[in-house]
Amino acid sequence: MTTFNYNPIRRITIGILLISCITLIASCSKHDLTSPESVAKNYTNVSYGTDPQQNMDIYLPAGRSSTTTPLLVLIHGGAWVSGDKSDFAPYIDSIKKVLPQYAIANINYRLATITGNYFPMQENDMDSATQFLLRHINDYDVSGRFIYLGVSAGGQLALLQAFKYNTPQALAVVSFFGPSDMTDLYINSPDTALIKYLPILMGGTPSQNPGMYFRSSPINYVTSHSCPTLLLQGGADPLVPPAEAFRLQDTLQELGVVNQLVYYPNDGHGWTGPDLQDSFEKIQAFLEKNVE
Repeated sequence: MTTFNYNPIRRITIGILLISCITLIASCSKHDLTSPESVAKNYTNVSYGTDPQQNMDIYLPAGRSSTTTPLLVLIHGGAWVSGDKSDFAPYIDSIKKVLPQYAIANINYRLATITGNYFPMQENDMDSATQFLLRHINDYDVSGRFIYLGVSAGGQLALLQAFKYNTPQALAVVSFFGPSDMTDLYINSPDTALIKYLPILMGGTPSQNPGMYFRSSPINYVTSHSCPTLLLQGGADPLVPPAEAFRLQDTLQELGVVNQLVYYPNDGHGWTGPDLQDSFEKIQAFLEKNVE
């Protein structure tokens, strides 16, 4: 988290070739994304709204299918005030390697500023992006099977989308050190800058605007029907108290929701090297086991 601060043709054959070309073009426009033999394609800065920040990058695997290809939605972090989908750029290839059968949508959303874009705008943008993708699954030849993965603030948005919204019903959610209880975050985060601007983002302190803190807390929307949930948390996180991950896991277990908490005791708010590789392997194993 941070503070405020994409040869001529003989006449006799023209008619035949023209008809053939039209047929071919029509066939390609209709089938190049829907054929089981589809080649891999990438689309950058696809708009899902009118604001410049409402855009996404889409990565489609070869051989995708509208009945089986899952869609992994990536949500960047940055304390809801910074960050960009490009933050995921160094990891896209790694994600493709462990999840080669997945399509990927890497989402941008409107960022909060001193003067506007306050909550729940980021939450609303995530739902708008999801609904855009749902309306266009046939265009991209992917299924309506959504999995969300978020980092930090993106983890909170991923959890919120997975637990709070049912269209579509998420198949799984992965959160890298995302806060799940905004009141607890305000009270217990050791980051003083976060404590100072969180009331701006949320329209007051928890006592001044309890409803917003409640509605923005994924833990309040967990039910026995919630999707399988994978949590990854560093024990030395200086922004999001590790206790939030444990509390969310307790809630998931009490309600019988499939879950796993991967805890890295010596890591902070993000990690690299062997632990990051381990995280990718844990994600791969969790999704292979829990996503049909």
